[in-house]
Amino acid sequence: MFPVISSRHLWWGGLQRRICLNQPELSKQHFQHVHIRVGDRAELSRAFTQGDVVTFSELTGDVNPLHLNEDFAKHTKFGKTIVHGVLINGLISALLGTKMPGPGCVFLSQEIKFPAPLYVGEVVLASAEVKKLKKFIAIIAVSCFVIESKKTVMEGWVKVMVPEAPKS
Repeated sequence: MFPVISSRHLWWGGLQRRICLNQPELSKQHFQHVHIRVGDRAELSRAFTQGDVVTFSELTGDVNPLHLNEDFAKHTKFGKTIVHGVLINGLISALLGTKMPGPGCVFLSQEIKFPAPLYVGEVVLASAEVKKLKKFIAIIAVSCFVIESKKTVMEGWVKVMVPEAPKS
C-alpha cells in the first residue's frame, strides 16, 4: 500500500500519522477548490448475474456455497444463492470513484450493514449523498436498494479523501 501525503498527515493502511512538513499552513481559499458540496448526490444501478458472482468468488477465493450452490442455499433462511455483500459494496466504490466525488477519490473508512439479501438478477440502485465536508475529507451516506421491491440491501457511510478540482 502506498502512503498518501496531505499537508499535515500521512495515511498508511488506514492509520493516520501526524508528520512534520516544512510547508506553510494552507489557506481557506485553497480548500475552496474542492468540487463537491454538502447535499451533492449520485446514483448507479446494476443487476448482478450468477457469472458476476462466480467471477468475484474466483478473484477473491470466497467460495462460500451460500453464493454459489443453489442446493446448499435452498436449505438456508435465504432460500437461494445471494450476492456477496462486498460485491454490492463495490457499487459504492464505483459510484464514488467515477461519479461523485470522482477520479482521485480515496476511501479512508466505512461503516456499512446489510439488512437484507440481494439475489442474482435483482436490479439494485446504489446512491451516495455528501453529508459533511471538512477541507479534503467528505462524509458520505451510502445505500443500495432493490428498485422493484424498495428493499434496502446495504446502508451506511464512508469517509473519503476528495481530490482537488481540476485547475482551469
